[in-house]
Amino acid sequence: MGREFIDLFERWAESYDTTVSGQDEEYRDVFKGYSHILTSVAHASVGNVLEFGVGTGNLTAILLDKGLSVTGVEPSKAMRDKAAERFPKLTLLDGDFIDFPELDDSVQTIVSTYAFHHLTDTEKEVAIRKYSQLLSENDKIVFADTAFQNEDAMKQMHEKVKSKGYLNLLQDLQTEYYTTIPVLEELFKKNGFEVAFTQLNDFVWLIEAVKK
Repeated sequence: MGREFIDLFERWAESYDTTVSGQDEEYRDVFKGYSHILTSVAHASVGNVLEFGVGTGNLTAILLDKGLSVTGVEPSKAMRDKAAERFPKLTLLDGDFIDFPELDDSVQTIVSTYAFHHLTDTEKEVAIRKYSQLLSENDKIVFADTAFQNEDAMKQMHEKVKSKGYLNLLQDLQTEYYTTIPVLEELFKKNGFEVAFTQLNDFVWLIEAVKK
């Protein structure tokens, strides 16, 4: 359920914002257009928003500025502490994509950035099925995450980052559960969603899935 990566985020909490700002050359292309990516997710969001993987609260800030009501779910205590310090009034829950406390209010949009790949494809389906039961007709899921057009594109990216000597990034790409657009499309459609994909940089796609 992604919790095997908590130690990574406990260590990353202090330097996360430096990485996403593009100061880490190895991950610069992954986070290219970071502000636009967050804004794209927020722009597509409506109503009461459930955010998974709040991190330090960068997407949260844009959602709140838009006037949306946000409930955050974050498994890393270090990250929760960062977000809570930034947004003292934010409802912030200890949980993950699959296991999280029961919510008091209905949800119209479920959002996440740079996090859904922490689930295996099997776990992704469990999560999407759960969201299908949580959401009503025309409610939506809006994710931004690294994915690939197909298996060949994934292998080509592995070779590309390896040739640049980006061995930490290569390890991430090979050990976390990155998937392909066809797999994601099948999972969403199978669970009652109409889904569209928009590529935002060489790694990240905007995923908009509307409950039907």
